[in-house]
Amino acid sequence: MELQERLNEVRSKIATAERDAGRSARSVELVAVSKTFEADTIRLAIKAGQRVFGENRVQESQGKWPELKKEMPGIELHLIGPLQSNKAAEAVALFDVIESIDREKIARAIAEEMKRQGKELRLYVQVNTGLEPQKAGIAPDDAAAFINFCRDELGLTIEGLMCIPPAEDNPGPHFALLAKLAEKCSLKKLSMGMSGDYETAIAFGATSVRVGSAIFGAR
Repeated sequence: MELQERLNEVRSKIATAERDAGRSARSVELVAVSKTFEADTIRLAIKAGQRVFGENRVQESQGKWPELKKEMPGIELHLIGPLQSNKAAEAVALFDVIESIDREKIARAIAEEMKRQGKELRLYVQVNTGLEPQKAGIAPDDAAAFINFCRDELGLTIEGLMCIPPAEDNPGPHFALLAKLAEKCSLKKLSMGMSGDYETAIAFGATSVRVGSAIFGAR
């Protein structure tokens, strides 16, 4: 199956999941996760009409996205992987959305860089819903206080929440937890769901899904 066909299939499944959940058409944004893929492969997705992409690493993204963004105005680039504070300047310069704000040091670094560069990014707090020690994200019990800190102390606008459930778990309860936290914190956006579970995520209220291998193929 060609990339165009895979992309169309994912779009079709998103539309079906929206209908099944009683949600309006095109209420879910598709973030095509292009990490590890070369610029030429990404160009095929852009040619097929995709405009929103997600990357895991700042350094890898710097090697391909400045040129791609120059070629195609209107691209929206999301950082969905963990961010180190020493990469904050590069991240703010390159990305439009950072989905992985998860600790005070990162939040401060991003706030300072946005001010210094005169650039306003859309920001999500990543929540470690499975409390996995090896995974980024703030603990669910600490999320509300951290969001208040970002808003009140740093003046950041937090748009939504993001999570990556443990691979071995049923993702439904994790998505439900994230939706409950978002409601508690008066947040409208939920970035949840990947290639294996994005239809489930839509049923639980995802406003964006991060799909890589179902579009680009195996890495």
